[in-house]
Amino acid sequence: MSDAGEELRSRLLQLQSHFTWDLKKDDFGTEMQQDTGEGLQRTYSAHSYNFLAFVRYLQGQLEEAESLLSQSEEKTRELYGEESERHLIVTYGDLAWLKYHTGDYAQSQTYWQRVQDILVKFPADSSTDLLPEVYGEKAWTYFKMSKSYYPKAVECFRRALKLQPDDCKWNKGYALVLYRTEEDITETHVEESPATKQLRRAVEINPEDGVLLSMLALKLNVYQKQEEAAGLVERALQVGPEDTQVIPYVAKYLRKQDQLDQSIDLLQRALKSSQSAFIHHQLGLCYRRKQKNLMPLRPCPHREVQHWRGLCIEHLEEALRLRGTLNHAKAVLALVYAEENQKERAQEMFDEVLETLEEEPDGMRQFVYRYYAEFCHYHSYQKDQAIKYYTKGLQISATTSEGRHCMKKLKVIAERRHSRNPRDAMANGILGAVAKAEGDWRTALEYYEKALQWNWNNKEYESALRELRLKLHEEDPEGSDKCCRDLD
Repeated sequence: MSDAGEELRSRLLQLQSHFTWDLKKDDFGTEMQQDTGEGLQRTYSAHSYNFLAFVRYLQGQLEEAESLLSQSEEKTRELYGEESERHLIVTYGDLAWLKYHTGDYAQSQTYWQRVQDILVKFPADSSTDLLPEVYGEKAWTYFKMSKSYYPKAVECFRRALKLQPDDCKWNKGYALVLYRTEEDITETHVEESPATKQLRRAVEINPEDGVLLSMLALKLNVYQKQEEAAGLVERALQVGPEDTQVIPYVAKYLRKQDQLDQSIDLLQRALKSSQSAFIHHQLGLCYRRKQKNLMPLRPCPHREVQHWRGLCIEHLEEALRLRGTLNHAKAVLALVYAEENQKERAQEMFDEVLETLEEEPDGMRQFVYRYYAEFCHYHSYQKDQAIKYYTKGLQISATTSEGRHCMKKLKVIAERRHSRNPRDAMANGILGAVAKAEGDWRTALEYYEKALQWNWNNKEYESALRELRLKLHEEDPEGSDKCCRDLD
């Protein structure tokens, strides 16, 4: 590389651009590219054009990348007029890098200079700050990447909002990323969660945004604020009756209210406009609920069960064809395969899901653990594996619906084993884990002591006993002196 090229590169590295944000090529999947392309067809947004342009650059399609960036500049000027320059910093940065990679150093230098001129005209509040428009574009980019980038998206949206608290785009983006990352709320919570509060704020600024309205309704449904949630859903349908981004969230709300026919009708209508993985996923879950609602009936209507199960499989398979990373859909589909006696296929799919859980939030991991435990318990008859994964689910949280389900199953399994053999170390250990999750530490301690009596070198039981004795000592130092003397 010439000295001029090296000098130019060092200047370009100082730009805020997709080329300098440490975006790993492996994290750009075909599903992400498809979603971004569909986004351009629905509505203009500079960050979508710029993002897709960077994807095209990675694919070696440099002419299309340049065309997308030119369209981004043109539409930004149409949208913002005299205020467009601040919104073009990242676009020009991307063009500078693209020209550099094609060997057109003169044009690259021109775009670099345009960025410098804008920064002189609109200086940031401090030397450590960026302009809010840059924070915002950076946040949207991280949000479109894999889940591992979400914390960066959260931080960038926060910094954009610190500079522009009332901006509708930053408020919406921040609400969306919090909604995606927040764990399931439990009935023990009284105060609304951060995502719920931010959704309220975003709706206040974007009162006609159907996606925000329906997301907020889903959150409020958990807090038993049914009247307010129903009103939001009604508003969402009024502002976006045919919006294929709104309908799946509304349908999800209706499914949770067990209004399955209304949910299915909405989703089927939406499919006529968009073959979305989200829509197929929601339809699959509706048909799954239809199937499960029939199971307790006696006599069980097997043909109807088969009908709804078949539709469930059809739509979940299509959802995964469109977006192969939906671990929730994979776990449900694997268990449905097992019910169809396709056990090898189910095991393969569960193996695939379990290998990719690292980036998932606790709620998703707990869901998958519960479903895999069900498979092991009822279909592959791997009892120890079932106990292992019910326990892993319980250890994440005992207050969610999945956690309570895992706890209930473990209790039944352990009590059955204990009744047959009170000296069963595993049964006592499980009952200790259940009592600990319920907050009954003294009972838990007694069970773990029994478990250790019959399996004296078990490190897990020893660790649990130490933890419980410390807890009891903190609660009642005098009454638990004996326990604490035994710690060593």
